[in-house]
Amino acid sequence: MPKIFYVLLFFMGHLSFSQLEQANYAGAASEFMALYNVSDYDGIFNMFDVVMKEYLPREQARNFFSKNVNAPMGAITEMRFKSIDQGAHIYSTNFEKAVAEVIISLNTKNQINGLAIRPPKSPKPLDIPILDRNTTSMILPFEDEWFVFWGGTNVNQNYHVSEVSQQYAYDILQVVDGASYDGDSKRNESYHAFGKAIIAPCDARVALVIKGVKDNIPGQMNPADLTGNTVVLKTEAGEFILFAHLMEGSILVQEGQDVTQGEVLGKCGNSGNSTEPHLHLSLQNDRDMSKSTGAKLYFDQILVNGELKNNYLPLKEDSVKNIE
Repeated sequence: MPKIFYVLLFFMGHLSFSQLEQANYAGAASEFMALYNVSDYDGIFNMFDVVMKEYLPREQARNFFSKNVNAPMGAITEMRFKSIDQGAHIYSTNFEKAVAEVIISLNTKNQINGLAIRPPKSPKPLDIPILDRNTTSMILPFEDEWFVFWGGTNVNQNYHVSEVSQQYAYDILQVVDGASYDGDSKRNESYHAFGKAIIAPCDARVALVIKGVKDNIPGQMNPADLTGNTVVLKTEAGEFILFAHLMEGSILVQEGQDVTQGEVLGKCGNSGNSTEPHLHLSLQNDRDMSKSTGAKLYFDQILVNGELKNNYLPLKEDSVKNIE
């Protein structure tokens, strides 16, 4: 999710060997390009499956394509099939003002169940050691029970898996009676997660703080400030934990400060490249996400759907909570 490009949803994993483009994907890509170029964003919305439509409702989809894609990048002049990534097709795409990769994933009904627009991938630096997972003991970085919207180690559970710098990252929010908000969906205060305390999952040192980013109106995004208000912690083991999209004015720590497990870092917000209040949480091998490779983040003892789990990596649709 780089600064001048925009990500929606996608279901992918690591790149596999290039294969032949499938006919259903060729048709979907052609239809997507045609609808996009005549600004028929309702038509693109109608290509989505149920989950995509719930995650990005019609009005938000219109705003996304018109304001976050078409306005800065222009029309699509060419889409060329590049490769297949666990079924999803990657297209090298020329816009009038930019070059990007458009990634499309289809379900068995040929509905779009994943879509991303990103810049072409560049190689990661080789001088930073790669992490597989954390060795530091962790608790969940919040109180009460939260819902894992994206989490896991494969693309069906976690769209972040495709992006090396964010692979295995979580998007976590709060849900009550099956909904993440109650009331006016355009107000951050309507969302159950907004303003909730985000706490340190372990003893660590504050490696990076980004402040001063305004919270978005839900449904709009700010890709220029990708992670929004952000805290990155560094553990004694050299692991970096990133907390993104925090509430404007809520961060209580500063760079170089030592924090203890359970200490409040800030509050959950909706700043940066975020469509609604939630916590983006990831483990990485550098304080700078753009230079990082993501790693798996496990938690020592937590309640998962009401059951005690040890050394657990939360998965999509898990309800998770620290033990008392």
